Amino acid sequence: MAAGMPEASAAPDPGTAPDRGAAPEASAAPDPGTAPDRGAAPEASAAPDPGAAAQAGPASKASAILLDAGGVLIFPAPDLLLPPLRAAGLFPDVAALERAHYRAMTLQDLASAPPDAGTWWHEYLVGYLAACGVAESQCGALATEIAQATRGRPWTHVGTGTTRGLRALAALGLPMGVVSNSDGTVRAELRRLGVCYTPDGQDLPAAGVKVGVVVDSAVVGVAKPDPAIFRIALDALGVPATGTVLHVGDSLRYDVAGALAAGLQPVHLDPPGFCPAPDRHPHVRTLAELARILTYPGPEGPIRRLIRLGAGLPAG
Repeated sequence: MAAGMPEASAAPDPGTAPDRGAAPEASAAPDPGTAPDRGAAPEASAAPDPGAAAQAGPASKASAILLDAGGVLIFPAPDLLLPPLRAAGLFPDVAALERAHYRAMTLQDLASAPPDAGTWWHEYLVGYLAACGVAESQCGALATEIAQATRGRPWTHVGTGTTRGLRALAALGLPMGVVSNSDGTVRAELRRLGVCYTPDGQDLPAAGVKVGVVVDSAVVGVAKPDPAIFRIALDALGVPATGTVLHVGDSLRYDVAGALAAGLQPVHLDPPGFCPAPDRHPHVRTLAELARILTYPGPEGPIRRLIRLGAGLPAG
């Protein structure tokens, strides 16, 4: 996810982030300065078997890589969140803030239903603040205060190790794209932050990895976990939707369930190991780790190696 995500079914939440129909031209992908949104997603517990897509056919090589934005590439800006946390007597470092993101996403995955329209960013902040050590009785009020103060571009922190990991994935030479539930700004924001960019005729940015497409839910009119948003990205990349396409995301509800519904292989980016279904699908701690697995897969091939590692199975 990216900045306080908007609900898929409604206009994006102003304090939102990127990270989650008649599709617009891929090259005209939306502005990414945004936060990822998580639209109404299926319950994590009802998610299909994660290994099914790859096990359905030969999975010797990955054919493409799709990436979520929020929680994979960008995170809420520490400069926006640290002042209220310090005022509450808490002094987390950047690593603790990034960890709080994954705890907040896990709490959303465990909820029986997604947040109501327009409340994603607030509900995310409640879990985020609790993970930072704010007393439960104070989380709601402080989340409201922060949500009102961070309308605009809260998801502007490039994650630790993101640049190195993204470059390592790009070096594999596979088609790559970003699929984000956002508010129409994620493409521009990723470019502005020097994370990645699409070749759209503009002057090349000074930094960032070139990707084939950035799909923003607010632009294409459909959000994860709807499989249609993944098909839009793959059509732009010219890659069929199969179990050899990897989708890397930080949420069971939006990314894992959505990728499975689209027939893709989900890869759950979960550095702290918070996933409530650790044996159900592949996990990695960093993008660099995924790049290493794809570079040195061993005799079984990268997809089956990912599935085996994700399920904690011995080499076969």
